[in-house]
Amino acid sequence: MFVSDPLVDLFLRAVTLTGIAMFWVVLLVRVNGLRSFSKMTNFDFVMTVAIGSLLAGASQSTDWTSFMQTILSMAMLFTVQYTTATIRKKSKTFESIMQNQPALLMKDGVILHAALKATRVAETDLIAKLREANVLDLAQVRAVVLETTGDISVIHGDSCSDEILQGVRMVKGE
Repeated sequence: MFVSDPLVDLFLRAVTLTGIAMFWVVLLVRVNGLRSFSKMTNFDFVMTVAIGSLLAGASQSTDWTSFMQTILSMAMLFTVQYTTATIRKKSKTFESIMQNQPALLMKDGVILHAALKATRVAETDLIAKLREANVLDLAQVRAVVLETTGDISVIHGDSCSDEILQGVRMVKGE
């Protein structure tokens, strides 16, 4: 790609293509915004993994055609993410198709075992998250939510307003 000596060419490709690809990703993030690699939705998570994979592929390209295809694929992923985010803001139906709803795992100090079962979250994992949030007593917990990103949010204190739990689904029955 650069020179005839295979070892030197290997080194030059790694340094040059990785540098160009990294610069390209930074440029795309600057154009698309910081939300590009957020963990707000399932789509954002897939975007992050896909860009990482494409970046690795770009740095290992053996010819300019495959390198350019990878660079264009990155641009298309950012375009699809931007378009999807724009449509999601305008359409509740599209939002519900693209996004899981957060699930309530614990409410007012009570572990909701049906919700743990439905979401496949082990009680030991829930307890670990409570410890991470410095919960000293289950009675202090107002709510625990399995977020759309897979993160678990722990809300504890004296009270929890209804707005905080807006859009969180309650799993029914055992």
